[in-house]
Amino acid sequence: MELRHLRYFVAVAEELHFTRAAARLGIGQPPLSQQIQQLEQELGLPLFRRLPRGVALTEAGQSFFGDARAILANVDRASAQARRVARGEQGRLRVGMINSAPFHPFVPRVIREFGQRYPEVALAIDENSTPALATAVLDNTADIAFVRPLLGDCEGLTTEPLFDEEVLVALPQGHPLARFRTLSLWALASENFVLFPRLVGSGLYDEIIAACQRSGFSPRVTQEASQVTSIVNLVAAGLGVSLVPASMQQISTDGVTYRAIAGDAPSARMSLVYREGDDSPTVANMVALARERVAREKVRKARG
Repeated sequence: MELRHLRYFVAVAEELHFTRAAARLGIGQPPLSQQIQQLEQELGLPLFRRLPRGVALTEAGQSFFGDARAILANVDRASAQARRVARGEQGRLRVGMINSAPFHPFVPRVIREFGQRYPEVALAIDENSTPALATAVLDNTADIAFVRPLLGDCEGLTTEPLFDEEVLVALPQGHPLARFRTLSLWALASENFVLFPRLVGSGLYDEIIAACQRSGFSPRVTQEASQVTSIVNLVAAGLGVSLVPASMQQISTDGVTYRAIAGDAPSARMSLVYREGDDSPTVANMVALARERVAREKVRKARG
């Protein structure tokens, strides 16, 4: 018994007429009659009573009709669901992001728009450091992640750059340098710094150190914190100054003053990383949406 036998049977049962059913199916009436006969032979019972004009379902045919329609409906439903999954419209997506990512409007907008476009895709969000998220993607415990630059190339990962974010000086409130609207990095040469460990901050840490060295000094790091939010709190406590992504101004922390950097300054890049060769349609849809959002932002900035 094949699905076509069920489809042919249901068509005849609904039309109660072989000629009309054949026209509906787009086949000849004799082949349709042969298919129904094969089905009846396989079942070992008649499904129709032949009438002078048309046919009528036997009692067994009535029973088989309900089940056949349910089977076909389930097949159609399963096929439609498989197509939705293949298009990335259904399933799940495990998204990682660094602690500072939610504070930049780009990332929440992409997540929100993805949820609106693909409401049947379950999103699981996890926050962690860039190295931990890269490992999670490689280990298949995350599908895609918003991260800062990695320390060198990471084999097995594809990196999709999204945008470069301005880096600001974070000063304790009332700090003497806060009277200036902008600061050169050299102005911070004698300050104690609060930064994240290199293994946690990855490429951004190197970018900050390199920018300071180009300005003629190596920062004196006296406090470390794994999360940028913690760094801001330590600055507010007066334990040092720091260089942080501009989006951290979104944190309502009393006791911190932000100033732009004059001249040579580091930047904080945000990227998407996912497994090389990953053919997941949900991952492809997230990457496509992020690219679309980047393009829209460029157009918006070009128009002023």
